[in-house]
Formats: sequence, C-alpha cells, structure tokens
Amino acid sequence: MFQQKLTYVFLLLHLLDSSQGAFVNRRSSNGELRLVTTKLSALGNDGIGFLDKPSIDTSSRLSMSTGYDTDEEYSRCLSPKQERRNVLDEGYKLIDERPRWRRALFKPINKVRDAIFPSSALKPGNLIMVCTGTSTWKQNFTFTGWADPDLTEQGIQECEHGARLLIEAGYEPDIIYTSRLKRAIRSVYTIVQELDSVYLPIFKSWRLNERMYGDVTGLSKKETAKRLGSNVVQAWRRSLKARPPPAKKGGEFDPSQDRKYSDLTEEQIPLTESLQDCMERTRPLWDYKISRDLRRGNNVMIVGHSNSLRGLCKIIDDVPDKDIPDITIPAGIPLVYKFDKYMKPITPKEGSLTQLHTSGVFLEKPGLLKEALKRQEIWKEKVPGSEGDSEIKSQTKRLNTMEKSLMKLREEKEMEKWAEQFGNTEEYQVKFANGGSSFVEEDDDEGQFEEDTHTKDASELAGVIPNVGQKIDVDKEPVVVFIRHGRTPHNILSLFTGWEDPPLAKSGVEDAKRGGKLLKKHGYKFDVVYSSWLTRAIETAWYVLDELDMTWLPVIKSWRLNERHYGALTGKSKKMVGNIYGEDQLKKWRRGFNIPPPKTSSFSFEYPGNDYKRTKYVSDIRISLSETLFRSIEAKQFQLHRKFPKSESLKMCMDRSIPFYTERIVPEAVAKGKRVLITSHENAIRGILMHLCEIPEENMNDLHLPNGVPLVYNVRRKCISLLDDGTGEDPLKKYDFGSAVEYLFKPCELLEEDFIVEDETEATEREAVQA
Repeated sequence: MFQQKLTYVFLLLHLLDSSQGAFVNRRSSNGELRLVTTKLSALGNDGIGFLDKPSIDTSSRLSMSTGYDTDEEYSRCLSPKQERRNVLDEGYKLIDERPRWRRALFKPINKVRDAIFPSSALKPGNLIMVCTGTSTWKQNFTFTGWADPDLTEQGIQECEHGARLLIEAGYEPDIIYTSRLKRAIRSVYTIVQELDSVYLPIFKSWRLNERMYGDVTGLSKKETAKRLGSNVVQAWRRSLKARPPPAKKGGEFDPSQDRKYSDLTEEQIPLTESLQDCMERTRPLWDYKISRDLRRGNNVMIVGHSNSLRGLCKIIDDVPDKDIPDITIPAGIPLVYKFDKYMKPITPKEGSLTQLHTSGVFLEKPGLLKEALKRQEIWKEKVPGSEGDSEIKSQTKRLNTMEKSLMKLREEKEMEKWAEQFGNTEEYQVKFANGGSSFVEEDDDEGQFEEDTHTKDASELAGVIPNVGQKIDVDKEPVVVFIRHGRTPHNILSLFTGWEDPPLAKSGVEDAKRGGKLLKKHGYKFDVVYSSWLTRAIETAWYVLDELDMTWLPVIKSWRLNERHYGALTGKSKKMVGNIYGEDQLKKWRRGFNIPPPKTSSFSFEYPGNDYKRTKYVSDIRISLSETLFRSIEAKQFQLHRKFPKSESLKMCMDRSIPFYTERIVPEAVAKGKRVLITSHENAIRGILMHLCEIPEENMNDLHLPNGVPLVYNVRRKCISLLDDGTGEDPLKKYDFGSAVEYLFKPCELLEEDFIVEDETEATEREAVQA
C-alpha cells in the first residue's frame, strides 16, 4: 500500500513539473476527455516489466480507478439503421444467399406455414463459444490485447481437445465467427481440422478482437501490479468500466499501423478499452449477424478471447454489472448456449456444468485438461519416449481400405526395385511371350494422372519465355495469383480425385509452404483469397497465408472452383478404368474437351448432393425436380434438392469456373484494385487461364500446372509470369507445363507509361549531350 501511495505521489510531482511537458486536454478515440501530459517518462526505467516499454502515457487517477464520470459516454452515436448497415457491409460475402426479392416474397409464405404447421418452424441453432488456446504472451502473464502473438503447443492441444469434446457431444458448427488475431484464427483452423470441416465459412471480424489494453500492452501483469498496485491492475482487468492508459498514436501497438485494420475508420480503432467498450463494439455483430444466423437454425461457433466472450455472455444473459468479474471463459473448453423460439437462453438442467450468472453449459469441467497436460509433461521428463500418439497424429485423415492397400503396394514395389539391384532373381525369372523379364518398370505418372500431357522437348520450347521476374508494384497494382493445391495421397497413388476430398500429403504441405515462401520473398501482399470447398485447396491457402503471416485475410470458398467431377471414375486408377471400360474409351475421357465420364449414381458416395454438410451452403444451382421428388418420397417429407453434377467434361468444369471469375471475383475484387490469391485445382484454374490467355479449346488438355507454383497474372499488362526462385534453373525444364506452354506465357502488353519512361530517358540523354 505504501509503495502504491508513493507511486501516486511520484506521478503528481511529475505532472506538476512544467519542464516535462504541458497539460493538454485529450479526447480518446472512444470519446473520454482526459487530462494528460504531452511528455512523460517511464516509472523508473530500472524496473522489470517496463524494460521493453521506454515510456507510458499516464492518464489521470480517475481512469486508473473507474475511468468514467457518467454512463452517458456509452450512448451510441450511430442510429440502429446506420449501425446495422455498417456491420452488414463489413468484409466479403462468404455464403451465397437467395436474392433479396426472393427472400421478401417467401417471408409471408413461411410465416403462414409456421402458423399452420408449428412443427415445421425453424428452431434456433446452438451457440458454441470457445476461448482461444494459450498464446505465448498469455503463458508469460503479459497484457496482450490487440497484439498478435501465436499459440503455444499447449494452446494447440487445448483447441484439439475442445474439438474432440464437440465431436463427443454431437455438435456440428455451420458458421464460425472469430477475430482478426492470429491466436484466434489458428485456434479456429486447429478445431476445424480436427472436426474435418475446413470448408465451413469463417467470418473474421475486428469486433471480436480481444479488449484493447492501450499502453500497458506488452507489459508484465505481475510487475505492473507491483508498480501501480494490484487494485489498479485488477480494475483494468476485471471491472466493467476501468480503462488502462491509451496507446500512443503511431506507436508499436497502435492498431492503425496494422494493415489488417486498413478497412476501419479512425473512429473505429480504439487506443484503449474497458470491458464495456469491448462489449459495445461486439454487440452490433451479435444483434445483426450472429443472432440472425442462430434464428435461421444454424449452429454458430464463436472462437474469441476472454473479454469479448465475457461481453457476449453479459449481453445474452443480461448479467448485472456487479457480477461481471465472476464470469470466466477458460481456454479451449466449449461453452454451449441453447435458445427458445424467442431467442431467450434456455436454463440448463440441474447438475449441468453451468457458470454462475450464465445459461451456457461447459462440455467439460474447466481445469481438467490443464492439469492433465501438466502431468503429461512431468511424465515425459521422467519416462523418455512416452509420447505415444505420434502415429495417430501423423494421419490427419483416415485412408479407406483400398487407398491403404494401394499405398502399401506402392511401398512394396519400391522395395522390390531397390532389392533387384542386390539380389539374385534368376530363380524367379519368368519368360514372357514378348521376351521381357518378370521385373517390369512401372508406369510412373505421379501427380500427372488426371491430366495426361505431352511435354515438348527443349528444341520445341526454344521460343517460349516464361516472363520470370516480371516487375509488379505489389503495393499499388491489382494482381491475381493462381496456385494449384499441393499434392495429395490420390495424386501419389494416381487416382481420379475430382470432388473426393483427401487432405494434402506431407509433400503437398511442402508444396504449399514453398509457394508461400516464394511469394513472401518477393514481397507479395493480398486483400482476399478465393478457394474451392475441397480440403486440399483450403489447406493450401492456409499454409500459403501462414507463411505470409496473413491468416487474417477473408477466404471465400465456392463449389465453382472445385475440380472437375469425374463421375463413376472417382477413386479409381488408370489401370482400373482401362480394364473396366477399355483403353480407347479411357483416352477419350482423358483427352476429350467435351466428353464427360459415366455419371455416378444419385445414391453413391461420390454424388455431391449426398454431402449434406456442404450442400446447405449452395443456392446458385437450379432445383432438380426428379431428385426432389424421389428424396421427398424416401424421407416422407418435402426435401428440396438441387441439380448437382454427377459427372463433368472439361468444358462443363470451365463453364462454372470462368463465370465465377468474371461475374464474382472481377467485380468484387479485381475491378476495385484488390490483390487476389486463388488456390484451386488444375481444371478449374485451366478454365480461368483459358479465358485470360485466350488458349484454344483443342490445346486445353495439353496445359499442365505444377503443384504449389504461383502463377502471377498482371491485370494491367494481361500476362502470366513466374517468380524467380533464386536457383537459376530454367523453369520450363524444372516444371512440366505441358505442350500448351506457349499460350500460357505470352509476351506482356506494353503500356503508355513504358513509352513515356523511354521518352524521358532520351530527353535526359539529349540534355547531357547539350551540356
């Protein structure tokens, strides 16, 4: 207590010293009028915890204790209509919705239906709250706020455990909301990987960011408590209205210096916040988006931070101000809310794991996992090699029986080839009619199976220049970068993949990371990412963005960027298809531009209409009357079904990918000067490149795209180029682009500025001669 009083005396004397700076009235970004000094040094630079913070902008004693004179400071300056418009306009459209006129038309019809048949009325979905895993700063007891540290290994384990609790309880999220901070986004990715649901729409909003801790961001909580008093620090941390001192404008922790908040106005970016401030910026997102999704019957998962989630609990349960310090959200343990038809939280059954003052139910008693992980670390130290689960963790997704058998067969054949050079095989030699031996070279077309191409030799490619190192001002010019997903087990096994959904193989992860590192090396930045709804493309986007440290970017997932659907050939190898349908027919399907493979059955696993987890997000495919009729009869209730493809030719695939680019990506991003990343599949990207590079239809099957290699489209110069990887190798020898490479790497168009620069150079030379 004596030290705390001494600190306040020191502050008062420091403020009265005119040589240290004049008094000014400052109004913070949240509207509070404060008395501060324009120049203040740190409280004792010898102190631990202030070592990394050379100065602290110290506010009046009032803001250290309560921070408010009246509650009027929280009155909203925007009308509800303006506030609603602001929230709805934030970010990109992640889910295709029915046109507004159609929603307006069906609204009264649905109301009449619900009145006549109450059982058919949509019940609100479940709300699942998950607090981010432990970050590196949280582990060190550091004020974090809007700073952006990553998760620790413990934090990743906490999120994996939380996902398994959701699986055990049977909860399946439909939509995910999270903040723009790295620790929250990695928590989301860890959870959806464990749930096998990376295709879910993920809305990343600044409104769900952690509370802004202002100028104490980056300081040790313990040391700050020793210097200013534990009651001051606890007021900042736990009370509803106390604010820490604001961050310095233009300083290290001023969010306006961070590109991820470039879409926000100056008034929206806080320099400090109380819990009430944090709750008030979160409230509009709850009012106009999250609660709306819940009313539509969607299960919504919010992966947020302790204070943003505490604020939501206060809003939902109307927790009194005096009780807000009692609300705690532990890391990684899902908290589930259920609602009645009026969107009021349902009181849980007696004996549920419910926190005081709230209606949410924890799926596990908080603290159990933390204790278990602590004991696990102790056990590892005492018993080396006791980790035990490495084999389970190495398999990110299960292989089916056929895939396991083919993978094992591949390993055996590689072993046979290796053994042949050492062993004496004469005893086992078999003479064949064609004179060959029993050891026959395997036809290895790994990674190129679905797109069998003829590669031109060096003499044929002598006139092709791949535009390596084409200069683009990545900070100013619009650009579109295409990356084909990394390799998958299906690529390695030479299986028709199509809409089947294998994850990336280890080599595929390296493909994606290599592409991300190359983009980072050349200073590329992006504003938005488009991908398919298939795991291999979404995972590729994640690894690329992770390398670029841009995981906060919006990722828009669409079925229109999916791979070509191979129908009944899905999951089969070239050898299987050749034996079943004949080699001639196989060549027609592989080489023909407008010849679809045989259709898959409506009742087969390969038919995308049976993937109910994904089909719920599709509204831009016409309705199938026959499928609707048959499925309604089978279900004994009306089942609306859309006409999903059962098989596609290359042309049919392009007929959906090209319009998606021209009618969605271009007006939404490219035409606005945005920098776009597209991670997709070979045939979907082929279609867009056919449009951009004017590749003839008859040459489309001769274009091959390497996995993980960025193809940079210069929007202004209308050409494709490659990035210099620093190896000095000829990319046409290093990668197989197929025999249509000459159409891909056409010379870039010249612009007027190219000639202007040339004229200026000539003028300079003339002036030099004259001088």
